[in-house]
Amino acid sequence: MKQRYIGETNWQASAVALGIMRMDSLSPKQAAKAIDTAYDSGINYIDSADIYGGGNSEKIFGQALKQSSVKREDLFIQSKGGIVPGKRYDFSKEHLIDAVDGCLERLGVDYLDSFLLHRPDPLMEPDEVAEAFDELQTSGKVRHFGVSNFNPEQFMFLQENLDQRLLINQLQFSIMHSGMIDFGLHTNMTDTRSINHDGGLLEFSRRMGVTPQAWSPFQYGTFAGTFINNDKFPELNKKLQELADKYGVSKNAIAAAWILRHPANIQVIIGTMNPEHIADSAKGGDIDLTKQEWYDIYFAAGNDLP
Repeated sequence: MKQRYIGETNWQASAVALGIMRMDSLSPKQAAKAIDTAYDSGINYIDSADIYGGGNSEKIFGQALKQSSVKREDLFIQSKGGIVPGKRYDFSKEHLIDAVDGCLERLGVDYLDSFLLHRPDPLMEPDEVAEAFDELQTSGKVRHFGVSNFNPEQFMFLQENLDQRLLINQLQFSIMHSGMIDFGLHTNMTDTRSINHDGGLLEFSRRMGVTPQAWSPFQYGTFAGTFINNDKFPELNKKLQELADKYGVSKNAIAAAWILRHPANIQVIIGTMNPEHIADSAKGGDIDLTKQEWYDIYFAAGNDLP
């Protein structure tokens, strides 16, 4: 499994991470199997959020970790907070500290390796976030910080008010959700692919030394479904299968390898809870696609070059 430096630090973790959003559908025994399989496949990074499964995903993980063969110190555990479901986003100091405390209790751990602000709060007061981060770091509850779904201006507005470096920005990115690449290729054109929806996040991340984390790496749309083995995308699946056969892996592994081939130091977050699929997808962290293979996949997804 390839390793990734997280931000501009000496912190190294697996290029593929396991997201536990769906872990609330498992028993602790089944979840322990998922954790063991992920670790045996080279994955040592866990991604969560306080709202996943209404908090039950973290509870199941905490119970499962005690049953698994993996020790807490063998893993990097990350969670996210700042969303009050159905009501508001909340970056107040009180809410962020309470969110972390809740995560720690449910996960059954003493600290988080990283804590991310889940989605931008237009009512954010940077000073309050700074106070929360200072208290969380000083208390030893959180080691590192980052954000999720922030554009460059939002990121810098917050960063300029913090003592800590923001190391991570978690973003939706996949072969079928490639707008962060499309607009750059279509610069100075008037077609829909030339529209810059995110402010140049991949280039910004590279300049700032920030690690993008790709969520929904096998999805099209936002939550429309997977493009893997989907009849809506015959050319893409044909190309993925061709390369899967070449490298002796699954289509999911090739889809993950496509993301990892980009030089932006991206970390891929897989969300399956199926041990077989976890092991298959994790193999993407061992594959080095050629430049032409990367472009061939991009073309097979319906993209072109100007």
